[in-house]
Amino acid sequence: MRDAGRCRGILAALVVLAGLAACGSSNEIIEGPKNVTALKGSEARFNCTISQGWKLIMWALKGTVVLSITPTEPIITNDRFTAMSYEEGSNFISEMIIHNVQLSDAGQIKCSLQNSDRDGSAFLSVQVMGRLFIPEGSLVVMEDKPCNVTCRALGWTPLPRLSWEIGVPVSHSSYSSVREPEDLQSAVSVLALTPQGNGTVTCVAEMKRLHVHKSVTVNLTVVQPPLESSYQSEIRKSANMKTNKDTSGTKLKSGNENYGYSSDEPRTTSEWPETASLPARSSESSVPEQRVSRQPYQGSDQHQLGPASRPQVSFNVASPKKVRNVTLV
Repeated sequence: MRDAGRCRGILAALVVLAGLAACGSSNEIIEGPKNVTALKGSEARFNCTISQGWKLIMWALKGTVVLSITPTEPIITNDRFTAMSYEEGSNFISEMIIHNVQLSDAGQIKCSLQNSDRDGSAFLSVQVMGRLFIPEGSLVVMEDKPCNVTCRALGWTPLPRLSWEIGVPVSHSSYSSVREPEDLQSAVSVLALTPQGNGTVTCVAEMKRLHVHKSVTVNLTVVQPPLESSYQSEIRKSANMKTNKDTSGTKLKSGNENYGYSSDEPRTTSEWPETASLPARSSESSVPEQRVSRQPYQGSDQHQLGPASRPQVSFNVASPKKVRNVTLV
C-alpha cells in the first residue's frame, strides 16, 4: 500500500511539472533570427518566432533596444527600424526591418521577451559597393598588337571579385587582379589582349556573398598599322646616307691645298683683274704672230695699257684646253 501511494505521489508531481512547463512554453522564443549580409543603403530583415502568450518583444542592435512590440502595436523610436508581424499556426513571427543600412549598423542583433532569460541573436554584416571605372575610357589600338586595359574598384568593403567580358575578336587575352597596396578598400585589374577587330570590353565587379555586381563597358576601336611605315623608314635611311656622304665630301675638301691644280671654272673679277698681264709666249694665242702689231707703251707702268691700245681679252672655258684670243687695235 505504501508503494502504491508513493507511485501516485510521483505521478502527481510529474503532472504538476508538465503543467508548469506548458505554462512556460507559452512565452518562449521558438526560433531566433538568422545572420544577414546587407548592402549599404539597402534593407536588412530579421525574423523571430515566438509562442503565444507573450507580452512584450524587444529588438536590440549592438546592445541597444531600437524597437519594442506589444500585442496591440509596435513602439517605434527610430524611423529606420520598423516591424511586421505574421501568424504561423499557433506561433507568432515578429520581423524587424532596418532601412537604409549603414556600415556602422554592422554588429549583433538580438530578439528577447519581457521577463524571460532566453533570447535569440544573429549578426548583421554590411558590404559597401564603391566605384568602378576604366580610366582610359574608349580606346583606339593597333590590330594584332598587344595592349592593356585597366579597371579600378575604389571604396569597396569587402573587395569585389573582378573579371572581364570580352566582346572583340582576339588572338590572346588574360587578366590579373590585385589589391591596391596603399588602399585596402581598392583593387585593380589589368586585361592584356591582342585585338583583331572592333567591339567592347566590360569590367565586372561582383560582391561574393550578396550575388550582386556592378560593371563598366568601353568601346575598343581597332585600326590597321600604318602602311607607309617601311617606306618612310627607307626614305629616312636614304636621307641619312646622303647627309653622311655630303659630310664626307666636305671633309675631303677641307684638306691641304694643291697649288698645282688649275680649275677650268670661270673666275670672278677678283681672280682676273682688268690689269692682268698678257702671256709672254705668243704661241698660246690663236692669232698668228706676224699679224700682231704692237704699239709703243705710254707711261712708265708696264702693266697698264693706254686707252687707245687696251687689248680685248676673251677666254673660252667650254674646252678643257685653255685658249686666249688677243686682238690689239
